[in-house]
Amino acid sequence: MEKSPEQEHPKKAFGWAARDPSGVLSPFKFSRRATGDKDVTFRVLYCGMCHSDLHMVKNEWGMSTYPLVPGHEIAGEVTEVGSKVEKVKVGDKVGVGCVVGACHSCENCNNDLEVYCPQMILTYSNIYHDGTLTYGGYSDTMVANERYIIRFPENVPLDASAPLLCAGITVYSPLRYYGLAEPGKHIGVVGLGGLGHVAVKFAKAFGAKVTVISTSASKKDEALQHLGADSFLISRDQEQMQAAKNTFDGILDTVSAVHPLLPLIDLLKSHGKLVLLGGSEEPLELPVFPLITGRKMVAGSATGGIKEIQEMIEFAAKHNITADIEVISMEYVNTAMERLAKGDVRYRFVIDIGNTLPVTKP
Repeated sequence: MEKSPEQEHPKKAFGWAARDPSGVLSPFKFSRRATGDKDVTFRVLYCGMCHSDLHMVKNEWGMSTYPLVPGHEIAGEVTEVGSKVEKVKVGDKVGVGCVVGACHSCENCNNDLEVYCPQMILTYSNIYHDGTLTYGGYSDTMVANERYIIRFPENVPLDASAPLLCAGITVYSPLRYYGLAEPGKHIGVVGLGGLGHVAVKFAKAFGAKVTVISTSASKKDEALQHLGADSFLISRDQEQMQAAKNTFDGILDTVSAVHPLLPLIDLLKSHGKLVLLGGSEEPLELPVFPLITGRKMVAGSATGGIKEIQEMIEFAAKHNITADIEVISMEYVNTAMERLAKGDVRYRFVIDIGNTLPVTKP
């Protein structure tokens, strides 16, 4: 007989889960594995709400397994460590991002790129090494192998740093990998949401000139005054787009809806790079001639390996980079999902798990 989620493992756990593609979340009792030799157990204090949580609770990518406890921007405090753990100790501030397992023997794993391992295990709604379902951070406790634990410096706010574990690394990694993290580069950021707003901050910290590209003129003041972008381009304004042609070294495109790529490709200088970070459900149209004639590149990028996430967190601490957040209670999560679907958040919801989850226990 299959064990229930509550009986699978020895440690009692409590969170909120979606039970079906309606995506509605409600209280859920389950269990976590005992702390193994190389495991770290921590009390979850905060969890960011990523746009992929919304896709996953509704099974919009066709890969969800229910019951589904979302959350892969998880921050908290260590409560127990295994006998062979060297990375952290009880009381340390730690986090877990999008990945909790991989094969540890392939080329990608050997190069600290666990996120690109063919056997990579996602933090939630995936099958772990022991055959059980992984559950994410909308929960009171988390257990992970120490390889996947990120250490937070003492001076950083956990609530506003939690989203960096997904949103932060998703923009930091391509800036570094594609040679765009250099002073003087002209970087475009398409879409000023959860990813876009931290992309502006990281690109500026690298010394780039940053232009926000948006369909919405209403975000101009926010981009320039609050986030520190150098300029603002309205993508629906043909004159503005024409004037900006061939001026960008690289563009990070964070939009997950279907949209035309040609206007963005035209903005790139020769040898420029358009990096797609938003996962649209439908294929995008890719015009080939502008790529050939300008030796331009359209590329993608996932999050990043654990080593790079740690590096990004330390870089963020040094440059005072955090996400702009709206802290919410656990009970508000379904309303927050509705608002997230409409883009009604500046710029990341973070659930105050530590203070508001316990009171929702049935």
